[in-house]
Amino acid sequence: MRLLTIQWKDKSAAAIERDGTRFLIKGNDGGTFADIGDLLKRGGNWQALAEKAAETVPADARVLRPVLEPGVIVCVGLNYKKHILEMGRELPSVPTYFAKFPRALTDPEATIPLPKQSDKVDYEAELTVVIGAGGRNITRDRAWEAVAGLTLMNDVSMRDFQKRSIQFLAGKTWEASTPTGPAMVTPDEFADFVTAEVVSRVNGEQRQCAPMSELVFGVPELIADLSQIMTLQPGDLIATGTPGGVGTAMKPPRYLQDGDVVEVSMEPIGILRNTFAHTT
Repeated sequence: MRLLTIQWKDKSAAAIERDGTRFLIKGNDGGTFADIGDLLKRGGNWQALAEKAAETVPADARVLRPVLEPGVIVCVGLNYKKHILEMGRELPSVPTYFAKFPRALTDPEATIPLPKQSDKVDYEAELTVVIGAGGRNITRDRAWEAVAGLTLMNDVSMRDFQKRSIQFLAGKTWEASTPTGPAMVTPDEFADFVTAEVVSRVNGEQRQCAPMSELVFGVPELIADLSQIMTLQPGDLIATGTPGGVGTAMKPPRYLQDGDVVEVSMEPIGILRNTFAHTT
């Protein structure tokens, strides 16, 4: 199942895509849902509602980020072996977490501003979990039951601000800097999840590529650990970390420049594409 949040007339709406055609998801009362997060919170048996969606949506409707205002955005730092080593660190025994605020998020195809305050803007391709059923103290063997689907994130990072203290937050949550999408795909759509590869390209040049088998802490481990700390709720996002190949680790470093196009991709989710530009 492939779900989207689209711009529908003068509002946003959750939709399902089947064989390239998009259909508006409606509740039993005939009303629409503001986004996928709203569908997960209010939709009851949301899978059944999605499956019976019948009203078509124009193919050129603008695609927005899947969850417009997630309650929680948890990011996992240093979770791919190669990336950990390229950053000069040891493999961790427990996950490293940091957070983003919802206003940091932006949409597929959105132009992302390169702020005047930072000249070290970097990309990070990340598979991102969208929580469905959620819960507290979820066991590893039940973790996938808490997942609604999977999407992509470019964890855009202002490295100079990230590294100015031991806390990552200042470099990770710049407003309208972090695109997610383009779709949320349910786990059953993956032929073999552990071999699925997350990839980033800058102006067509591949920079990152790694299968899910390289994760130090996989999706079940992260959900089990985080659900000890907090109750995971529908629409919450967990970004699982980025592979090796980030710009800051290159010699010399290669940060994003005006006009650069960054693509983050994974099948069957698709391509999350954004252009970076200097602000006026």
